[in-house]
Amino acid sequence: MLAQLATTVIQAAAEGGHEELAPLIAPPFVVGGVMMAILLVLLFVTVSYSNLGNRHDAVEEHADPHRQHTNKHDHSHQGH
Repeated sequence: MLAQLATTVIQAAAEGGHEELAPLIAPPFVVGGVMMAILLVLLFVTVSYSNLGNRHDAVEEHADPHRQHTNKHDHSHQGH
């Protein structure tokens, strides 16, 4: 069964003619250039947010008695 399937695939590949390629919206270098430009813009946006965490000093989280799940990593035991 597997040998027959492999033979069929090989015969179809040997007999297969040249298939016409799908038309592109623009030449390949233009499509690649537009994709590169879009990715560079996204990279710039990502890099512009890289220092967002350094704007303010870290603030201790207060113990919220109304929180449903308490912070299990609270070493100061404020939430108990």
